[in-house]
Amino acid sequence: MLGNTPSNSNDNNPNSHEDIVNRLAFAALNEQRRRRRWNIFFMALFISYLFLIFFALYLPEKPGKRITVGKHTALVDFSGMIAANTEANADTLVGGLRAAFEDDNTAGVILRINSPGGSPVQAGYVYDEILRLREKYPDTKLYAVITDVAASGGYYVAAAADEIYADKASVVGSIGVLMNSFGFVDAMDKLGVERRLYTAGEHKGMLDPFSKENPADVAHLKKMLNEIHQQFIDAVKAGRGDRLVDDPKIFSGLFWTGEESVELGLVDGLGSSSYVAREIIKREKIVDYTPRPDYWQRFADRIGLAMARVLGDNLGVRNGSIR
Repeated sequence: MLGNTPSNSNDNNPNSHEDIVNRLAFAALNEQRRRRRWNIFFMALFISYLFLIFFALYLPEKPGKRITVGKHTALVDFSGMIAANTEANADTLVGGLRAAFEDDNTAGVILRINSPGGSPVQAGYVYDEILRLREKYPDTKLYAVITDVAASGGYYVAAAADEIYADKASVVGSIGVLMNSFGFVDAMDKLGVERRLYTAGEHKGMLDPFSKENPADVAHLKKMLNEIHQQFIDAVKAGRGDRLVDDPKIFSGLFWTGEESVELGLVDGLGSSSYVAREIIKREKIVDYTPRPDYWQRFADRIGLAMARVLGDNLGVRNGSIR
Protein backbone atom coordinates (compact mmCIF):
# COMPACT_ATOMS: atom_id res chain seq x y z
CA MET A 1 0.00 0.00 0.00
CA LEU A 2 0.84 3.60 -0.52
CA GLY A 3 2.78 5.13 2.39
CA ASN A 4 4.21 1.82 3.69
CA THR A 5 8.05 1.22 3.54
CA PRO A 6 9.02 -2.26 2.37
CA SER A 7 11.04 -4.20 4.91
CA ASN A 8 14.64 -5.27 4.15
CA SER A 9 14.61 -8.91 3.40
CA ASN A 10 18.19 -9.25 4.79
CA ASP A 11 17.25 -8.07 8.27
CA ASN A 12 15.85 -11.44 9.17
CA ASN A 13 18.36 -13.40 7.04
CA PRO A 14 20.64 -15.43 9.33
CA ASN A 15 23.20 -15.78 6.51
CA SER A 16 23.88 -12.04 6.51
CA HIS A 17 24.78 -12.09 10.22
CA GLU A 18 27.05 -15.04 9.64
CA ASP A 19 28.75 -13.18 6.76
CA ILE A 20 29.42 -10.16 8.99
CA VAL A 21 30.88 -12.37 11.72
CA ASN A 22 33.10 -14.13 9.16
CA ARG A 23 34.39 -10.82 7.82
CA LEU A 24 35.20 -9.59 11.31
CA ALA A 25 37.00 -12.84 12.11
CA PHE A 26 39.07 -12.67 8.90
CA ALA A 27 39.92 -9.01 9.57
CA ALA A 28 41.12 -9.89 13.07
CA LEU A 29 43.13 -12.80 11.69
CA ASN A 30 44.75 -10.61 9.03
CA GLU A 31 45.65 -8.04 11.67
CA GLN A 32 47.29 -10.74 13.77
CA ARG A 33 49.27 -11.90 10.74
CA ARG A 34 50.45 -8.36 10.03
CA ARG A 35 51.55 -7.93 13.62
CA ARG A 36 53.35 -11.25 13.51
CA ARG A 37 55.20 -10.26 10.31
CA TRP A 38 56.29 -6.94 11.84
CA ASN A 39 57.40 -8.72 15.02
CA ILE A 40 59.49 -11.13 12.91
CA PHE A 41 60.95 -8.20 10.96
CA PHE A 42 61.97 -6.25 14.06
CA MET A 43 63.32 -9.40 15.71
CA ALA A 44 65.46 -10.14 12.64
CA LEU A 45 66.65 -6.53 12.63
CA PHE A 46 67.57 -6.76 16.32
CA ILE A 47 69.44 -10.05 15.82
CA SER A 48 71.32 -8.54 12.87
CA TYR A 49 72.28 -5.58 15.04
CA LEU A 50 73.59 -7.90 17.77
CA PHE A 51 75.53 -9.85 15.15
CA LEU A 52 77.16 -6.67 13.88
CA ILE A 53 78.19 -5.69 17.40
CA PHE A 54 79.63 -9.16 18.05
CA PHE A 55 81.44 -9.13 14.71
CA ALA A 56 82.89 -5.68 15.41
CA LEU A 57 83.98 -6.40 18.98
CA TYR A 58 85.35 -9.90 18.64
CA LEU A 59 86.52 -10.04 15.05
CA PRO A 60 88.37 -6.77 14.47
CA GLU A 61 90.29 -6.37 11.28
CA LYS A 62 94.03 -6.71 11.67
CA PRO A 63 95.43 -3.58 10.01
CA GLY A 64 97.65 -4.26 7.05
CA LYS A 65 97.18 -8.05 7.11
CA ARG A 66 96.02 -9.69 3.88
CA ILE A 67 95.67 -13.26 2.68
CA THR A 68 96.95 -13.28 -0.88
CA VAL A 69 97.37 -15.81 -3.63
CA GLY A 70 99.85 -15.33 -6.46
CA LYS A 71 102.39 -12.64 -7.15
CA HIS A 72 101.05 -9.11 -7.06
CA THR A 73 101.89 -5.44 -6.58
CA ALA A 74 101.35 -4.23 -3.03
CA LEU A 75 99.81 -0.79 -2.50
CA VAL A 76 99.89 1.46 0.57
CA ASP A 77 98.05 4.78 0.49
CA PHE A 78 99.54 7.87 2.14
CA SER A 79 96.83 10.50 1.93
CA GLY A 80 96.43 13.76 3.85
CA MET A 81 98.60 15.59 6.34
CA ILE A 82 101.10 13.41 8.16
CA ALA A 83 100.77 13.93 11.90
CA ALA A 84 100.35 11.87 15.04
CA ASN A 85 96.61 12.55 15.33
CA THR A 86 95.64 11.93 11.70
CA GLU A 87 94.94 8.80 9.65
CA ALA A 88 98.26 9.37 7.88
CA ASN A 89 100.37 8.88 10.99
CA ALA A 90 103.69 7.06 11.07
CA ASP A 91 102.39 3.99 12.91
CA THR A 92 99.61 3.45 10.36
CA LEU A 93 101.88 3.89 7.34
CA VAL A 94 104.63 1.74 8.80
CA GLY A 95 102.13 -1.02 9.63
CA GLY A 96 100.94 -1.14 6.04
CA LEU A 97 104.45 -1.07 4.61
CA ARG A 98 105.65 -3.87 6.87
CA ALA A 99 102.70 -6.07 5.90
CA ALA A 100 103.36 -5.39 2.22
CA PHE A 101 107.05 -6.29 2.42
CA GLU A 102 106.47 -9.34 4.61
CA ASP A 103 104.07 -10.99 2.15
CA ASP A 104 105.96 -13.57 0.11
CA ASN A 105 103.67 -12.88 -2.85
CA THR A 106 104.65 -9.20 -3.07
CA ALA A 107 106.59 -8.49 -6.27
CA GLY A 108 106.95 -4.78 -5.55
CA VAL A 109 105.49 -2.10 -3.31
CA ILE A 110 103.84 1.16 -4.33
CA LEU A 111 103.49 3.95 -1.78
CA ARG A 112 100.83 6.20 -3.32
CA ILE A 113 101.25 9.72 -1.95
CA ASN A 114 98.85 12.63 -1.87
CA SER A 115 100.07 14.81 1.00
CA PRO A 116 100.95 18.48 1.59
CA GLY A 117 103.31 17.49 4.41
CA GLY A 118 103.02 17.82 8.15
CA SER A 119 105.20 16.71 11.03
CA PRO A 120 108.90 16.28 10.20
CA VAL A 121 109.13 13.78 13.06
CA GLN A 122 106.37 11.55 11.65
CA ALA A 123 107.83 11.85 8.15
CA GLY A 124 111.26 10.96 9.49
CA TYR A 125 109.90 7.83 11.18
CA VAL A 126 108.42 6.59 7.90
CA TYR A 127 111.56 7.53 5.93
CA ASP A 128 113.79 5.53 8.29
CA GLU A 129 111.45 2.54 8.27
CA ILE A 130 111.39 2.47 4.46
CA LEU A 131 115.18 2.37 4.41
CA ARG A 132 115.16 -0.47 6.95
CA LEU A 133 112.60 -2.48 4.96
CA ARG A 134 114.51 -1.94 1.71
CA GLU A 135 117.66 -3.27 3.36
CA LYS A 136 115.84 -6.24 4.89
CA TYR A 137 114.05 -7.13 1.65
CA PRO A 138 116.56 -6.16 -1.09
CA ASP A 139 114.67 -8.03 -3.80
CA THR A 140 111.46 -6.06 -3.21
CA LYS A 141 111.57 -2.53 -4.57
CA LEU A 142 109.46 0.33 -3.29
CA TYR A 143 108.11 2.94 -5.69
CA ALA A 144 106.62 6.24 -4.55
CA VAL A 145 103.79 7.39 -6.84
CA ILE A 146 102.66 10.99 -6.39
CA THR A 147 99.07 11.83 -7.32
CA ASP A 148 98.02 15.45 -6.67
CA VAL A 149 100.77 16.60 -4.34
CA ALA A 150 103.84 15.43 -2.45
CA ALA A 151 105.15 18.53 -0.72
CA SER A 152 107.30 19.07 2.36
CA GLY A 153 106.87 15.99 4.60
CA GLY A 154 105.08 14.20 1.76
CA TYR A 155 108.19 14.46 -0.40
CA TYR A 156 110.40 13.68 2.62
CA VAL A 157 108.79 10.23 2.73
CA ALA A 158 108.91 9.81 -1.07
CA ALA A 159 112.68 10.45 -1.10
CA ALA A 160 113.25 7.12 0.69
CA ALA A 161 111.81 5.12 -2.23
CA ASP A 162 113.85 3.31 -4.87
CA GLU A 163 112.13 5.38 -7.55
CA ILE A 164 109.54 8.18 -7.65
CA TYR A 165 106.83 8.63 -10.27
CA ALA A 166 104.30 11.44 -10.63
CA ASP A 167 101.71 12.88 -12.96
CA LYS A 168 102.88 15.71 -15.22
CA ALA A 169 100.61 18.11 -13.26
CA SER A 170 101.48 16.86 -9.76
CA VAL A 171 102.84 19.40 -7.25
CA VAL A 172 106.26 18.28 -5.99
CA GLY A 173 108.88 19.77 -3.66
CA SER A 174 108.53 22.44 -0.99
CA ILE A 175 111.70 21.20 0.71
CA GLY A 176 111.75 23.58 3.63
CA VAL A 177 110.59 24.11 7.21
CA LEU A 178 108.29 26.74 8.63
CA MET A 179 106.86 27.92 11.93
CA ASN A 180 104.24 30.66 11.93
CA SER A 181 102.38 32.69 14.50
CA PHE A 182 100.68 36.06 15.06
CA GLY A 183 101.57 39.17 17.00
CA PHE A 184 98.86 41.18 18.76
CA VAL A 185 101.04 43.65 20.70
CA ASP A 186 100.02 46.77 18.76
CA ALA A 187 96.35 45.78 18.77
CA MET A 188 96.46 45.34 22.54
CA ASP A 189 98.04 48.79 22.95
CA LYS A 190 95.26 50.37 20.92
CA LEU A 191 92.61 48.55 22.93
CA GLY A 192 94.27 49.41 26.21
CA VAL A 193 94.77 45.77 27.18
CA GLU A 194 97.61 44.93 29.54
CA ARG A 195 99.38 41.60 29.09
CA ARG A 196 100.33 39.75 32.28
CA LEU A 197 102.51 36.72 31.67
CA TYR A 198 104.31 34.87 34.46
CA THR A 199 106.91 32.23 33.67
CA ALA A 200 109.60 30.22 35.38
CA GLY A 201 112.43 30.18 32.89
CA GLU A 202 113.82 33.09 30.92
CA HIS A 203 112.59 31.90 27.52
CA LYS A 204 109.48 29.94 28.51
CA GLY A 205 107.11 32.45 26.90
CA MET A 206 109.01 32.92 23.65
CA LEU A 207 106.08 31.93 21.40
CA ASP A 208 103.54 34.07 23.21
CA PRO A 209 101.71 36.14 20.52
CA PHE A 210 100.76 38.85 23.04
CA SER A 211 104.36 39.72 23.95
CA LYS A 212 107.01 41.54 21.95
CA GLU A 213 109.56 39.44 20.12
CA ASN A 214 112.89 38.90 21.79
CA PRO A 215 115.78 38.91 19.24
CA ALA A 216 117.52 36.13 21.17
CA ASP A 217 114.40 33.98 21.00
CA VAL A 218 114.00 34.61 17.27
CA ALA A 219 117.64 33.64 16.67
CA HIS A 220 117.13 30.42 18.63
CA LEU A 221 114.00 29.50 16.64
CA LYS A 222 115.72 30.19 13.32
CA LYS A 223 118.66 28.04 14.37
CA MET A 224 116.29 25.19 15.22
CA LEU A 225 114.43 25.53 11.90
CA ASN A 226 117.73 25.55 10.00
CA GLU A 227 118.79 22.33 11.73
CA ILE A 228 115.53 20.60 10.80
CA HIS A 229 115.85 21.94 7.26
CA GLN A 230 119.34 20.50 6.97
CA GLN A 231 118.06 17.12 8.16
CA PHE A 232 115.46 17.29 5.40
CA ILE A 233 118.08 18.23 2.81
CA ASP A 234 120.37 15.40 3.91
CA ALA A 235 117.51 12.90 3.67
CA VAL A 236 116.60 14.00 0.15
CA LYS A 237 120.22 13.93 -1.00
CA ALA A 238 120.73 10.48 0.50
CA GLY A 239 117.58 9.17 -1.15
CA ARG A 240 118.00 10.75 -4.58
CA GLY A 241 121.79 10.71 -4.84
CA ASP A 242 123.30 11.92 -8.09
CA ARG A 243 119.88 12.02 -9.77
CA LEU A 244 119.40 15.49 -8.28
CA VAL A 245 120.39 18.50 -10.35
CA ASP A 246 122.98 20.67 -8.61
CA ASP A 247 120.72 23.66 -8.02
CA PRO A 248 120.27 25.35 -4.61
CA LYS A 249 116.69 26.37 -5.45
CA ILE A 250 115.66 22.72 -5.00
CA PHE A 251 116.00 23.20 -1.24
CA SER A 252 114.55 26.72 -1.12
CA GLY A 253 110.96 25.68 -0.38
CA LEU A 254 109.84 26.12 -3.99
CA PHE A 255 107.65 23.48 -5.63
CA TRP A 256 107.20 22.37 -9.23
CA THR A 257 105.01 20.32 -11.53
CA GLY A 258 105.76 16.65 -12.02
CA GLU A 259 107.11 17.39 -15.46
CA GLU A 260 109.59 19.97 -14.12
CA SER A 261 110.47 17.65 -11.25
CA VAL A 262 111.74 15.04 -13.69
CA GLU A 263 114.17 17.60 -15.11
CA LEU A 264 115.34 18.54 -11.59
CA GLY A 265 115.84 14.92 -10.55
CA LEU A 266 113.16 15.04 -7.88
CA VAL A 267 111.12 12.48 -9.82
CA ASP A 268 112.28 9.58 -11.98
CA GLY A 269 109.41 9.47 -14.45
CA LEU A 270 105.77 10.16 -15.19
CA GLY A 271 103.18 7.51 -14.47
CA SER A 272 100.31 6.36 -12.28
CA SER A 273 100.07 3.47 -9.84
CA SER A 274 98.59 1.19 -12.48
CA TYR A 275 101.36 2.17 -14.89
CA VAL A 276 104.08 1.32 -12.35
CA ALA A 277 102.40 -1.98 -11.48
CA ARG A 278 101.97 -2.94 -15.11
CA GLU A 279 105.11 -1.60 -16.76
CA ILE A 280 107.73 -1.38 -13.99
CA ILE A 281 106.88 -4.11 -11.46
CA LYS A 282 105.30 -6.27 -14.17
CA ARG A 283 102.47 -7.37 -11.89
CA GLU A 284 99.22 -5.71 -12.90
CA LYS A 285 97.25 -7.21 -10.02
CA ILE A 286 97.26 -4.72 -7.11
CA VAL A 287 96.53 -5.66 -3.50
CA ASP A 288 95.81 -2.82 -1.06
CA TYR A 289 97.70 -3.09 2.24
CA THR A 290 96.60 0.28 3.59
CA PRO A 291 95.51 -0.20 7.22
CA ARG A 292 91.84 0.68 7.66
CA PRO A 293 89.80 1.39 10.81
CA ASP A 294 88.35 -1.75 12.38
CA TYR A 295 84.78 -2.86 11.61
CA TRP A 296 83.34 -1.24 14.73
CA GLN A 297 84.92 2.12 13.93
CA ARG A 298 83.72 2.00 10.35
CA PHE A 299 80.22 0.97 11.49
CA ALA A 300 80.13 3.83 14.01
CA ASP A 301 81.37 6.30 11.39
CA ARG A 302 78.67 5.25 8.96
CA ILE A 303 75.96 5.49 11.62
CA GLY A 304 77.21 8.95 12.53
CA LEU A 305 77.26 10.00 8.88
CA ALA A 306 73.73 8.69 8.34
CA MET A 307 72.48 10.54 11.42
CA ALA A 308 74.18 13.74 10.24
CA ARG A 309 72.46 13.44 6.86
CA VAL A 310 69.06 12.89 8.47
CA LEU A 311 69.54 15.87 10.77
CA GLY A 312 70.75 17.96 7.86
CA ASP A 313 67.68 17.09 5.81
CA ASN A 314 65.35 17.78 8.72
CA LEU A 315 67.01 21.12 9.43
CA GLY A 316 67.04 22.09 5.78
CA VAL A 317 70.82 21.95 5.35
CA ARG A 318 72.15 20.68 2.02
CA ASN A 319 75.70 20.80 0.68
CA GLY A 320 76.88 23.26 3.31
CA SER A 321 74.04 25.75 2.74
CA ILE A 322 70.74 26.51 4.41
CA ARG A 323 67.66 25.93 2.28
